[in-house]
Formats: sequence, structure tokens, C-alpha cells
Amino acid sequence: MNPPSLLTEQHGLVRWLRLNRPQRRNALDGTLIEELDRALTSAEADADTAVLVVAGEGPSFCAGADLGHLLAVSRQHGNPVEFLTKVSALFTRVEKSPLPVVAAVHGHAVAGGMELALACDLVVAADDALIGDGHVRNQLLPAGGASVRLPQRVGDGLARYLMLTGNLVPAAEFLASGWIRSVVPAARLEATAQDLAEQLVTAAGPAQARVKQLLSVTSSLPPEQGLDAELAAFGAHWDTAPVADALHAFLSVRPEVTQK
Repeated sequence: MNPPSLLTEQHGLVRWLRLNRPQRRNALDGTLIEELDRALTSAEADADTAVLVVAGEGPSFCAGADLGHLLAVSRQHGNPVEFLTKVSALFTRVEKSPLPVVAAVHGHAVAGGMELALACDLVVAADDALIGDGHVRNQLLPAGGASVRLPQRVGDGLARYLMLTGNLVPAAEFLASGWIRSVVPAARLEATAQDLAEQLVTAAGPAQARVKQLLSVTSSLPPEQGLDAELAAFGAHWDTAPVADALHAFLSVRPEVTQK
């Protein structure tokens, strides 16, 4: 019996999703994508889960799409775009999920592996991590969101360099862009990711979920439309969430805030 392609662990309100195809450097195939999709659905429905961490077993975070799987799909269907449509849809689900998602990156995050990390909200990386697009090295184009998300996360110049060369660069080179939150020794990666997830847990609630949703909307809007969307989201949130109760609770322990 084959081991599961995805392992799950619960640490308090933080659920870890571990890609578990170490012999293939956690390359993405149909089974792994389906298991990730089911795991996301399960986590979103669980009141005892507030934050997700995505990590990889073995020597790498994720080496991208399983090229053997792409070839097998192409032999059967003529084009693997249907599979890649599922990959892209899953990564968009991760980006738009009401749960904050942290990526804990080590080893290699290449092509689809980088695209998975790009869909997460926050990224921490081991100091041995190498990250890049890599598609052009195999005469492929991105299909998991890199052409959209990579320029947004790291800036147009670095995105073009990565996508047009296929080169991999050390994780530390992304710190200046803000996309990667921190780079730490490999031995501290999981503890750092758990600590960051617990920081997110302290702010869990309807406001955090709506902020994440708002960011996914405004990132693709012109500034004026984004500002309108922000006001609309504020109004909807005020009308449907216990905002007044939260403010009263805050002021009850900080009365000096209201003093003139």
C-alpha cells in the first residue's frame, strides 16, 4: 500500500499539511492535488483550526509539477492543461481561503512549488532553500499563477529575471521584497513557522478572514476601485460581525483610550 501523498498534523489551532512524496521531491501529481484540495476543505470546516502551515517532507519543499505525470496525462489526453487547471484552481483556493496559510520552505521550491508558496499568505524559509521559476528550462510556461503572483510579490524586475532565465536563487534574496518573512537555519524552520502561525492565531476571527478576502480582491483593482471595495467590506463587516462588542470589550480594559 502506497503511503499518503499528504500528511496532516494538528498543533493547537494550527494544522500542518505536509507534502509527502519525498522520493519525487514532493512533485505535484493528480493524487497530491486532490489530497491538498480535500485537506483545505476539511480545515476550513473545522472550528478548531485557525491557521494552516504547508511544508514538505524529505529534501525539498516542492520541485513543481511531476513531469512524468504531465507526460502520462498528455499521452492520454493530448494536453495536460486540464490537470494544470486543477492546480491553478487549488492555488487560488489557498490564496482566497479564509484561513491564513504559512509556507515553510526548505530545499527547493521550483516552478509549481514556488507557485504554491506564492499563493500562501506568509513564507518562512530555511537558509538552504533555493527558489525559482524553472519552467523555461524545460520548455514549459507557468500555469499555477507565477506570471500573475510573482511580479506582485517580488516586483517586476526580479520576476522577469526568474521567469526568463529559470535560475534558482537563495531564499535570502527575497527578503528585501518582503515576500519571504524570514530566513532561518534549517533546524529552526518548523519552530519559526509554528511561532508565526501562533501569532496569526492570536488575531483569528471574522475580521482576519475578511481582511484576507479584501486583499485578494483589491490586489487586482485600480486604486480608486480598491478604496471603494475597502469601504464596502468595512460596512458589510460592521453589519454582520460583533464589532461593537469587541470595541466595548477593548475600551472596558483600556478606558484611558477614550479620555481627552
